[in-house]
Amino acid sequence: MSWLPDDFVHPVHVPLPGGTHHLRPISEADTALDYPAVMGSRERLWDIFGPAWGWPQETMSYEEDRVDLLRHEEEIAAHRSFNYALFDTAETALLGCVYIDPPERAGSDGEISWWVVDNLLGGEVERTLDTLVPQWIAADWPFRRPRFLGRDISWRDWLALPQHP
Repeated sequence: MSWLPDDFVHPVHVPLPGGTHHLRPISEADTALDYPAVMGSRERLWDIFGPAWGWPQETMSYEEDRVDLLRHEEEIAAHRSFNYALFDTAETALLGCVYIDPPERAGSDGEISWWVVDNLLGGEVERTLDTLVPQWIAADWPFRRPRFLGRDISWRDWLALPQHP
């Protein structure tokens, strides 16, 4: 049984309030924007995602990032998991990501996490994304018990939960 209804259609463009940023599914073609965003915020991202995902490694190459984005693109097409990139209007900069994944740990039917690049920390774009993501998930996704990793549960507490059955 799939983690999403067979007739679910995932959003392909999600504007942030204010009209200057949006989310869309990431693709391999975004590597040139993703790589500097990830590596420019790598230390903080490792502190967040490293213990759970082993990402992003200090030695991650451009090619490894490209392969990772291709994997994400294929997972999105197959509805196995979703990675939405945060862009400016003209898509000249990738500014963060939102991950929507099937549950790995017991107690939820979808696990959601997100990040912004270091230079947006504490700013209006991050605050807007922090407000938007839970509202968007509630409005457009078929989850009854979404879990917001690093938000409503710490990563440490999440890792301590039993595996999803």
